[in-house]
Amino acid sequence: MGIERRGSVKEAMASDVLSEKAAMMRESLLKSQSATDNMVSMLGSFDHRLSALETAMRPTQIRTHAIRRAHENIDKTLKAAEVILAKFDISRQAEAMIVKGPREDVESYLDAIEQLRGNIKFFSNNKSFKSSDAVVNHANNLLVKAVSKLEEEFKQLLSVYSKAVEPDRLFECLPNSLRPSGSPGHHGDLGGKSHSEQNSSLEDAVYTPPVLIPPRVLPLLHNLAEQMVQAGRQQQVLKIYRDTRSSVLEESLRKLGVEKLSKDDVQKMQWEVLEAKIGNWIHFMRIAVKLLFAGERKVCDQIFEGVDSLRDQCFAEVTAGSVAVLLSFGDAIAKSKRSPEKLFVLLDMYEIMRELHSEIATLFIGKACNEIRESALGLTKRLAQTAQETFGDFEEAVEKDATKTAVSDGTVHPLTSYVINYVKFLFDYQSTLKQLFQEFENGGDSNSQLASVTMRIMQALQTNLDGKSKQYRDVSLTHLFLMNNIHYMVRSVRRSEAKDLLGDDWVQRHRRIVQQHANQYKRVAWAKILQCLSIQGLTSSGGSSNSVSIDGGNSSGVSRALVKDRLKTFNAQFEELHQRQSQWTVPDTELRESLRLAVAEVLLPAYRSFIKRFGPLVENGKNPQKNIRYTPEDLDRMLGEFFEGKTLNEPRR
Repeated sequence: MGIERRGSVKEAMASDVLSEKAAMMRESLLKSQSATDNMVSMLGSFDHRLSALETAMRPTQIRTHAIRRAHENIDKTLKAAEVILAKFDISRQAEAMIVKGPREDVESYLDAIEQLRGNIKFFSNNKSFKSSDAVVNHANNLLVKAVSKLEEEFKQLLSVYSKAVEPDRLFECLPNSLRPSGSPGHHGDLGGKSHSEQNSSLEDAVYTPPVLIPPRVLPLLHNLAEQMVQAGRQQQVLKIYRDTRSSVLEESLRKLGVEKLSKDDVQKMQWEVLEAKIGNWIHFMRIAVKLLFAGERKVCDQIFEGVDSLRDQCFAEVTAGSVAVLLSFGDAIAKSKRSPEKLFVLLDMYEIMRELHSEIATLFIGKACNEIRESALGLTKRLAQTAQETFGDFEEAVEKDATKTAVSDGTVHPLTSYVINYVKFLFDYQSTLKQLFQEFENGGDSNSQLASVTMRIMQALQTNLDGKSKQYRDVSLTHLFLMNNIHYMVRSVRRSEAKDLLGDDWVQRHRRIVQQHANQYKRVAWAKILQCLSIQGLTSSGGSSNSVSIDGGNSSGVSRALVKDRLKTFNAQFEELHQRQSQWTVPDTELRESLRLAVAEVLLPAYRSFIKRFGPLVENGKNPQKNIRYTPEDLDRMLGEFFEGKTLNEPRR
């Protein structure tokens, strides 16, 4: 090193001398050309000396550069060794954590896996390191074990925090109007409301899906699932998640009361039992979709956030079994034997499926859920189809109803009240029926379609009643029966929403029909007895001891015997009418009173007039009360007992 330093000093001094001499030369050049020539030769000799000096120094410079390069290489090697050692250190720590397992500290365990993955990447990219292959193999084996333990941890955590939801907890998530008071299928305060009122009260109802897994656990489950997917264990994640969550969901529904019923089970059930089960099913569908499936979707979305393909697949597989059980019951009802009473439950079921349609579309999104969405839509269409066919059946059944149950008292026939109540119920489902008509009719006003269907049902009923009325041997009872039944139809329509649909024309036309039958009854039932009170046939030419002048003269007289005969016939006929028609029934108070009044208005004046004119003829004879048995007041009182539906053995008042 001493030689090198001295060499450097000499070099520096030589340079200084050269500079001074060069300056002197430049000055000399200005003074003389000859001095220039001398200087050139001097410079030439100096240049030769400098070259010799440089040649002598070169080996020293090369050696210095090599030493500097060696230092740099040693530094780099030391740094690389430090990195590798650090990686080995990380591997040791990660291995220790992985051997220990994730139970105590899952987050640190997940960090260890990430570090292990980083090491694998590092050594895979540094193939120059002699042992890199062995290190990578070891790390990969360790990673397989780690992921296997992750699977166990994922399964364990999911299992511990997956519990079936108790019915009471589900009911708390429902809006107040739907909370049951008693059995699962019993609606809270909906009982007293009409169907349309119930629906409007549910439109703005708020549902709060239950928390199915504690929120603090979800990020951990998400990280575990993510690590497993990164490790290519997607199918294992799917299986664990499906098996755990689907059984818990099915258990929640089972506790609620959902049963797995086949088409055969449904066919064998008594209608009352089936009707109750359908009511429960509607309630279960609402709870399943709005609470359980909605909660399940939320959990699924959080655990599989960022893993879209798996997210929809998991949700579809978890819910598929439960959806199938619920829809299969609806399907069994839609395919079961049709009967008129089933129309309303079919409409109820159709309504709930329509109500849940948008939620089903939102929850069961994506290709994986296609089949479930299609099943739900298929059931909705089948219910609509069956409801419409049942509607058609009903119209036909009304017209062809052949029940021989004649009502002996001429009152409202059970068929009439059944059909009218049926129609009134239909109007509770107006919006649903309009929806049905739109689904099956191309265009057209659904209001007028409903009106024409209702009119056809009413006409079918009238046709049937006309047939039933012919069973009566007494024509007056035929008219009373038709009057009662058509009046019942008119009154019911006027008091319901059907009035707006059928219109005033229908009401007025049928009121006239009621009046016509009332008039016909009066004519047929009372014509014969009124003949007894007629003057015709009482007068005879020529007087006798048994005849009396009715006008004080002797030109013509009335036979006492004929008057007695008339009164005897009248008494017998009135008693027979009273006995028979007291058993007949006019159930409507107003109609009953107006009919009695109409009879009294023709009977009583005729009776008063007859008694006044011909009473004296028989009053002077023996037993006058035998002939004039009733006063007009007696008749009026007895008319008040007509149409009361009294039984034969009931004593006469």
